[in-house]
Amino acid sequence: MLALHGWSDPRRIRRTHVRHRTTARQTATPGTQPLTRHRQRSFRGHDGGVTPPEQTAIEAATDRLLATVEALPDDTWRVQSLCSGWSRAHVVAHVALNAEGLAGVLGGLADGRPTTMYVSDERRDSDIAELGAGPVEEIRRRLTAACAAFADADQRAGVVAAGTTFDRTPGGQVLDASLIPLLRLREVEIHHGDLVAGYGPEDWPAETAREFLAWSARRHRGPGFHVDADGWLLDFGTPGAEAPTLSGPVAALAWWATGRDPGPVLSSTDGTLPTMGGR
Repeated sequence: MLALHGWSDPRRIRRTHVRHRTTARQTATPGTQPLTRHRQRSFRGHDGGVTPPEQTAIEAATDRLLATVEALPDDTWRVQSLCSGWSRAHVVAHVALNAEGLAGVLGGLADGRPTTMYVSDERRDSDIAELGAGPVEEIRRRLTAACAAFADADQRAGVVAAGTTFDRTPGGQVLDASLIPLLRLREVEIHHGDLVAGYGPEDWPAETAREFLAWSARRHRGPGFHVDADGWLLDFGTPGAEAPTLSGPVAALAWWATGRDPGPVLSSTDGTLPTMGGR
């Protein structure tokens, strides 16, 4: 199992449908039916040991997403999501195809045959458009199968050698294979919030929110600034002497750092929030 790095709105959109709590699966009554069609598995390490925390995080996030997708009424899937130009159906289609792509990469690593995540950016976009326009039941089925395929491939790949990389597209961006768990967790948790269906960054586990914020800080290339996330101090870029300090809840800051609207819960010492690029 690959390891995660670091593991140890002015306008408010009304949220509907499923309301999640991270402890829900722990309190379920033994013998009851699962909330989703995600097949029930005992996720344990290759040596039969305890499941790694990053694998647990992805599995739990996936189950929450599948519960929301299962509960969404069919007639609401064409509603606009928080992703510009994408309906809820397109978002779910993207998350499914992302899982298929990463599963292919992991399978290639396990078999010693380098595999790209996507054939091309154009094919990626057209596949999302095609699946997103299809029947809702087919999108649900594809997501469930893709999530299971990713989990299987992740377990089969095992520990990937340091320095292993993969190409996102042929001749395109080269990515560190050790980032795959974090990339997948971000896809599941962030796009779950994009559905505007009763789940948002305030529902992320605390460690997930911290990892997402740290990831954004590491990748920031714009003007530097300080962040005070509930007393946790970190820098984005290289702040100068007059750099502002942004303050607020960890999850809201992590959500804002993806280019999304956190609502009126963040503050800045210079009165403005830097504009962050979307993802």
